[in-house]
Amino acid sequence: MEYEWKPDEHGLQQILQLLKESQSPDTSTQRSVQQKLEQLNQFPDFNNYLIFVLTKLKSEDEPTRSLSGLILKNNVKAHFQNFPNGVTDFIKSECLNNIGDSSPLIRATVGILITTIASKGELQNWPELLPKLCSLLDSEDYNTCEGAFGALQKICEDSTEILDSDVLERPLNVMIPKFLQFFKHSSPKIRMPIIWFVDAKYMLQRTQDPDENVSLEACEFWLTLAEQNICKEVLTRHLEKLIPVLVNGMKYSEIDIILLKGDVEEDEAVPDSEQDIRPRFHRSKTVAQQHEEDGIGEDDEDDDELDDDDTISDWNIRKCSAAALDVLANVFRDELLPHILPLLKELLFHQEWVVKESGILVLGAIAEGCMQGMITYLPELIPHLVQCLSDKKALVRSITCWTLSRYAHWVVSQPPDMYLKPLMTELLKRILDSNKRVQEAACRSLNIGSDDLSSPLDGAEYIQMLMPPLIQKWNVLKDEDKDLFPLLECLSSVATALQSGFLPYCEPVYQRCVNLVQKTLAQAMLHNAQPEQYESPDKDFMIVALDLLSGLAEGLGGNIEQLVARSNILTLMYQCMQYEESIEMQPYIPMVLNQLVEIINRPNTPKTLLENTAITIGRLGYVCPQEVAPMLQQFIRPWCTSLRNIRDNEEKDSAFRGICTMISVNPGGVVQDFIFFCDAVASWINPKEDLRDMFCKILHGFKNQVGDENWRRFSDQFPLPLKERLAAYYGV
Repeated sequence: MEYEWKPDEHGLQQILQLLKESQSPDTSTQRSVQQKLEQLNQFPDFNNYLIFVLTKLKSEDEPTRSLSGLILKNNVKAHFQNFPNGVTDFIKSECLNNIGDSSPLIRATVGILITTIASKGELQNWPELLPKLCSLLDSEDYNTCEGAFGALQKICEDSTEILDSDVLERPLNVMIPKFLQFFKHSSPKIRMPIIWFVDAKYMLQRTQDPDENVSLEACEFWLTLAEQNICKEVLTRHLEKLIPVLVNGMKYSEIDIILLKGDVEEDEAVPDSEQDIRPRFHRSKTVAQQHEEDGIGEDDEDDDELDDDDTISDWNIRKCSAAALDVLANVFRDELLPHILPLLKELLFHQEWVVKESGILVLGAIAEGCMQGMITYLPELIPHLVQCLSDKKALVRSITCWTLSRYAHWVVSQPPDMYLKPLMTELLKRILDSNKRVQEAACRSLNIGSDDLSSPLDGAEYIQMLMPPLIQKWNVLKDEDKDLFPLLECLSSVATALQSGFLPYCEPVYQRCVNLVQKTLAQAMLHNAQPEQYESPDKDFMIVALDLLSGLAEGLGGNIEQLVARSNILTLMYQCMQYEESIEMQPYIPMVLNQLVEIINRPNTPKTLLENTAITIGRLGYVCPQEVAPMLQQFIRPWCTSLRNIRDNEEKDSAFRGICTMISVNPGGVVQDFIFFCDAVASWINPKEDLRDMFCKILHGFKNQVGDENWRRFSDQFPLPLKERLAAYYGV
């Protein structure tokens, strides 16, 4: 029988009549219909009529079409082995061609029919089914995508064992990575089935798969699931088995240790090789740091990604396991501890350094989410970690620096002599460690924890402890040594914390920062003039030097005036502002802007991510307004609402300069949401004079454009505080 089978019109009408009668509430009618159906089952092409009504007869109402499919499903269950090959092929073909029907009811019916056929042992005899359904997931048509997901969901529920067997060459190994791509799908109807039809037991096995590609894909499943709203509901009953698997994945593998030169303990005298000097990207202090209330802010994610092992692959099973545990700790909070504490007790005091190191990583990973519950154990754990700072293995010392920074807030809340003094003594020794990785980790640790350490650092005793090793390290490093980066970042935080206590050290630090900026700009000028003869400078030196100058200015206050007066820093800063960065940025705007706009409009995005996204958009708009401004209408409302609540600072300043520049390029893009812009402007307590002028120009320009009467009607919608503030500050 060919695929182009056509029904006999008279026979089709009889079957339609039968389908209508079967919907009658009368029991005698239903009994009569049942008898007729049993008679019709003797004719093989009866099933062709049923699939025809379901998939092709779109003039009929949906309940009738669906009923036809359900009767066919029952026939498949009872008689499928007796279907002629032509009938079977026609049914299979029609199912795959109509999985994306515009009707949800028909899609679901087709999915049920596919699953029923598959459950009759037909997965082996229908080799194109799973590849076809997986390929349909990529369809741009939503109905097709959802229909394919629905069918796959039912197949996974009904046929899990055979899907994970060698009979079909384990198709789940291909299917699950495919499913994981759709965790971020815009439709909850598509996101939800993935979570439910992936067998948890199966994923636990795959997370421990000897093939690292498979185990990493499976581990990413837990990380992605941990970020979903239904994580707690789905994972609660699996924590007992899942947590040990993630913890085990946090150990260094043998290949990791080789790549990290874990057997090389003393390397500070070894010059950096070409492959050791990897590109680095430094950012100035972000808004997130303004919001850190517990000493473990969201912005330290770069450090949470464990810079101690960033010389190996960007993403591996260790990092993924640690990230998943971190997110799970934030979801389950102290409910996670009964599953973690017995493991920690064994790991932290283990004789094997690799196991001990993984335990210290686990302790750091849970710090943010489980801090409240961990307080009971910290009096015992902090002294143990301080001891680990002098462990004979460099990788243990470096991870300990990071983990201790995660608990800095608690340490400084205790009497200083109990934990802070011994911690600072050991941490400062690590800045002069015999291993470069440990030196960097110690600098970063001091940098991360500096906000917490600021109050006790005012004392002379702590200044005397802190500064000599930092200055000693400072004197050893050359201007072109990239080990300066973490030290400059650390000194920036220390200068801010010490304030006037930093005065004895400020002059050489200040002068070196100015020199670094000057050298970078001079190199840039040479490169621009003769690019074939002079290399482009590493602008990161200039960026971290400017950050440190910012920290000095914040810490020293008026005392920095004498340093500024004796230097050319203002001229250099003007040159920095002219730096040809935006030439560099233009080609990348189309690549990143859509993603940024998508993030800022996404519901339930973490507050810090929203703020940093808004600042990034603002800065991009400042350097490349022609490229960013056309999309203004797509992000202006969430942009304004995300930045209205942060306090005045440099990041907010640069972002608002960007938005004002974009409004001047595309004023129409802000018209619909102008009230949100007004509200964001009013959030400023004390904007710089030129920024205030930009606000005035836009506000008065809008008022003049619409006229006084329309402005009055528009401003009458404002809450009273907003109305009063705009009138007082900007005269509108």
